[in-house]
Amino acid sequence: MANTELVSEPVADPARTGRMIVYGIVALIGLALLFAPFLFQDVRSSQVAARICVFIVLVASFDLLIGYTGIVSFAHTMFFGLGAYGTAIALKNMGAGWDAILVGGGAGVLAAAVLAALIGVLSLRVKAIFFAMVTLAAASVMLVLASQLSGITNGEDGLIYQVPELFKPAMKLMTDADGKVLKIFGVAMNGKIAAYYFVFFFSAFLFWLLMRIVRSPLGTVLEAIRENEMRAEAIGYRVVAYRTTVFVIAAIIAACAGILWAVWLRYTGPDTTLSFSIMIDILLMVVIGGMGTMLGAVIGVVLMSMAQFYLKDLMEIASSATSGIPVVPHLLEPDRWLLWLGLLFILLVYFFPAGIAGTLMKKGTH
Repeated sequence: MANTELVSEPVADPARTGRMIVYGIVALIGLALLFAPFLFQDVRSSQVAARICVFIVLVASFDLLIGYTGIVSFAHTMFFGLGAYGTAIALKNMGAGWDAILVGGGAGVLAAAVLAALIGVLSLRVKAIFFAMVTLAAASVMLVLASQLSGITNGEDGLIYQVPELFKPAMKLMTDADGKVLKIFGVAMNGKIAAYYFVFFFSAFLFWLLMRIVRSPLGTVLEAIRENEMRAEAIGYRVVAYRTTVFVIAAIIAACAGILWAVWLRYTGPDTTLSFSIMIDILLMVVIGGMGTMLGAVIGVVLMSMAQFYLKDLMEIASSATSGIPVVPHLLEPDRWLLWLGLLFILLVYFFPAGIAGTLMKKGTH
């Protein structure tokens, strides 16, 4: 009898396929943000693109806490606000110079680091729920201080200030033969472009830094602490020291995001930096994208931002298109956008229980 050889066909790895899909989505988002001023030329789209850049860093730094280390904190907007307010106060009092950004932003980052270290050392020894309550109380105190110290922060009205000359719309980055602002693909090469790319490249650098952290030996230790704190302690890792360190790192990154937001927005107030609704948005973005993936922050921020800024417009179009159908136009009224946002979130959680990136990247693993 002749010997027959059985040749097995290579089996596709679902997890690898999922990872490739996630990498592809993130790469497309990165390219869209890189060329956003040329692809989306209206003012609203530029604002949304800059906000996405800043919030990717903010959400990714929060994922470093909750997703990689298992630390539940409600104080992340406090650190974000310290960076923004430090920059805003310096620009308001020192003038629109780079020295003001360096001094004010540096002071905000330093304050965030010191405050995070104090909270970490004093509170990370307690159970998770008690630590979460401590951070919630600290964030609430910071919000009250920003609202009441009107001599410094201008209270509820916030601070309006000038930014360096390079970022002003009147600044001519490139000119043609007649001395007019040069336009590339219809986009004027002025200070607004400079401001956007300052935000984009600084955000990209901070996100790269976070990626390096989670892929380093420190990231491995953090995941070990998240999975089994007692085992990590028994192996010899000083859990409180590591948790405090990562809490400080996340606070510094969040404060840096605050600096970018202050420079781009040219306005800093409690509603734009310290509001508890921003903290809720950060939590939703992490959950939608996938905790403990880092890349999920990119997907979560984009989806949530698109829904917040454009869902009402889509519903208005859909309501007009279905005007002849009973009941449907009333359900699609733009004022009901929060209802549909909630339903969308429920569907995402149902079909992607570990977040979009988390579910795709872990699909097929056991």
